[in-house]
Amino acid sequence: MATITELRARREALAAQRSSGVARVSYDGKSVDYRSLAEIDQALDALDREIAAAEGRRIVRQVRVTTAKGL
Repeated sequence: MATITELRARREALAAQRSSGVARVSYDGKSVDYRSLAEIDQALDALDREIAAAEGRRIVRQVRVTTAKGL
């Protein structure tokens, strides 16, 4: 398993690549090609989960739905 420092470096490279619009990321002499922004977003989410797990914390996502009859 990669260290937290390595995971953060990968995430930074991927986030920089996403904002630049380039479809290739290189880090530590390795390169990865992505097909779409959705695929990059999935990779960022996966890295966020790995970093959170390595730090011993959980990522909690909640969706709250509120409805009213309009009366």
